[in-house]
Amino acid sequence: MSGIILVSIGGFFGAISRFVISKSIQRRNPKGFPLGTLAVNLTGAFLLGMLTGMQINRHVQALLGIGFMGAFTTFSTLKLESEQLRKDKKYKAFYRYLVLSYSIGILFAFCGLIIGRRL
Repeated sequence: MSGIILVSIGGFFGAISRFVISKSIQRRNPKGFPLGTLAVNLTGAFLLGMLTGMQINRHVQALLGIGFMGAFTTFSTLKLESEQLRKDKKYKAFYRYLVLSYSIGILFAFCGLIIGRRL
């Protein structure tokens, strides 16, 4: 039961953090490129990699890894915004968004994992 509570608490704060940070960044970049979601997802990839590398106990993993990071990062928003760019025929932004999201996301997760192992 405590695992469910920890994931719920982490998810609550992760979702609020994502909303505030993403909207704050996006407000400064109104040109249509989803920079807010990109920044949040790349940050989350790095932090989740770091948490994984640190080999934290299962309770902290439930709170921060599954709960907070699960709600902080958002694969569904990435897909929705990608589809909107494609639909609006903003192909350059569409491909740039996908390439940056996946390639840098994997790189950041790997870097976080390496750093986390050294902490």
